[in-house]
Amino acid sequence: MSDKSITRKLMDLPRVLKATGQLSLIGISATLVAPFQLFGIAFHPPLAKRLPIHYHRFLLWLIGAKVRVSGTPATRDDVLFISNHTTYIDILVLGSLIEVCFVAKHEVETWPFFGWLAKLQRTVFIDRSKRSEAHAQSRHLSDRIDNGDRLVIFPEGTSSDGNRVLPFKSALFSVAEAPLASSGTAPIIQPVSVVYTGLAGLPLGRRQRHLIAWYGDMELMPHLWSFLLSGGPDVDVHFHDTVSLAELGSRKAASAHCHATISTHVAKALNGHREVT
Repeated sequence: MSDKSITRKLMDLPRVLKATGQLSLIGISATLVAPFQLFGIAFHPPLAKRLPIHYHRFLLWLIGAKVRVSGTPATRDDVLFISNHTTYIDILVLGSLIEVCFVAKHEVETWPFFGWLAKLQRTVFIDRSKRSEAHAQSRHLSDRIDNGDRLVIFPEGTSSDGNRVLPFKSALFSVAEAPLASSGTAPIIQPVSVVYTGLAGLPLGRRQRHLIAWYGDMELMPHLWSFLLSGGPDVDVHFHDTVSLAELGSRKAASAHCHATISTHVAKALNGHREVT
């Protein structure tokens, strides 16, 4: 082994030790928080809604993430947040800012450890491949909102490479069509843009975005390990103006509006133009 190889390995050692500690603390903290969250789910719903915010903030601190927020999150209970999706870190970012439950593909429920965490978050699992169940799934989401749960939907249906926003699927926008039994009004919709602009204090370019973006056939644990070795991300989150499906006319129009709003902001943020409100 050359002197340069030895030096390189020694220089990497602190990063490896730090990433190992972070990974260990993620597991330990989840184990410690789980009993309180389970208690909240069973006996004290406000705790079950509030505790994930503090846990996600701890995890963001642990990985060195810096989150910049603009815009104002909707405060109503009957709100459907629509967001672009780049990586599993999106869950921590949004979950640290608003009391929400996420809507995820049904495969997530079976993932080791992360599926368990998703259940603790009170995630709603759906199977997008079964179109015959689309109405029943939409009804279930409406019932969750009617019972006071604010939901986050990733209408791309998968995660992207972070350089663009994939086309939105409009089916789940039907959740905002019918009036809720509790209020007599339909849920409002709030588009949210989540953009990763930096890594370890440096601007994040197209070639480095794969260090954060988790998509395609990437395996979760190897990607998480590489991400932790790379340093903390800089994240730009913008809460856009709320809209209603009644204003826009149809779920497809609502989907198109949210996609245009989010993709425009993502493009501007990636080019260094941040919206200030």
